[in-house]
Amino acid sequence: MLASKVIRKISDYGTLVMFSHSIFSLSFAVISMLLASNGFPSLWKVLWILLAFMGARTGANAINRAIDGEIDKLNPRTSVRQIPQGQVSKAEAYGLAAVCFALMFVSATMLNMLCLILAPAALLFMTGYSYTKRFTWLCHIVLGITTAAAPVGAWIAVTGSLSLTPLIMGAANTFWVAGFDIIYGIQDYEFDRANKLRSIPVKFGIRKALHISSAFHLISCIFLLLLGIISKELGLIYYSGLLIITVLFAIEHSLVVNVRKPDDTGAEVYSFTSYSLNQIISVVFLTASLVEILI
Repeated sequence: MLASKVIRKISDYGTLVMFSHSIFSLSFAVISMLLASNGFPSLWKVLWILLAFMGARTGANAINRAIDGEIDKLNPRTSVRQIPQGQVSKAEAYGLAAVCFALMFVSATMLNMLCLILAPAALLFMTGYSYTKRFTWLCHIVLGITTAAAPVGAWIAVTGSLSLTPLIMGAANTFWVAGFDIIYGIQDYEFDRANKLRSIPVKFGIRKALHISSAFHLISCIFLLLLGIISKELGLIYYSGLLIITVLFAIEHSLVVNVRKPDDTGAEVYSFTSYSLNQIISVVFLTASLVEILI
C-alpha cells in the first residue's frame, strides 16, 4: 500500500515537471558539451553537467507550476494539472524546486567558477519567467532565453569561458522554443484575453501570431546554419539533419496556418505541432549532430 502511494507520488511529480519535455533543451546542451570538448569530456564532468541540467529544468518547471497554480485552476485546459487537482500541493512544488535549484548550484560549484558566478542569473530567469505573462507579451522570448541557458551553460561547464559558438546555439534554441510556445499559447487565447494575461497571440491576434512564430523558426534555422558554418566538426550529416528540421518546421506551420480558432479540434492541432512535432525536431537535431561529431 505504501509502495503504491510512493510510486503514485513520484508519477505525479514527474507529470508536474514534464520530464518527457526535457528533450527540448537537452539536445542543445549535449551537442554544446560535445562541441566544446572536441569529442567527449570526462565522465565526471558529464555527470555534473547532467545533474545541473536536470536540477535547473526540474526546478524551473516545479516553481512554474506552483506560481501558476491559481491561474491553472481557473483555466479549463490546465485545471486537470496536479496542483489544481490537489495531487501535489504548492508547498511540495516549492520544496521540490528548492531541492532542484540547490542541486544546480552544487553542480555549478563542482564544474567551475564561471558556472557558479552565472548560476544566480540563470535562477532569476527560471523563477522570473512564470510572472512574465502577467505584464508582457514577450513572455515567449523570455522562455526561449531561459531554455538557452542549457547550451550556453554546457559550453561554459566544459571550457570555463564563453565564445561565439554557444551564443549562436543559444540564439537558435531561443527562437525555436519561442516559436513553438507561441503556437502552444494559442490554446489559451480566449482565457488569456478574459483574464488580462499577456502573450503574442493576445497582443497581435492568432493570424499574426502564427506569422511571428514562422519568422522565429526561420531565424532559428538561420542560426543553426551559422552553427554548421563556424563549427569544423559539423558537415554533411549535420546539414542533412538541418534540411529535415526545416521540412518539419514547414509541416508544422502548414498544419496550423488554417486553424484559426482554439476550439477542441484546433487545440489538438496546436498541442501536436507545438510539442509532439518539436520533440521529433529535437531528436533529429540531436541524432544528426551526434553522428557527425562522434563518428
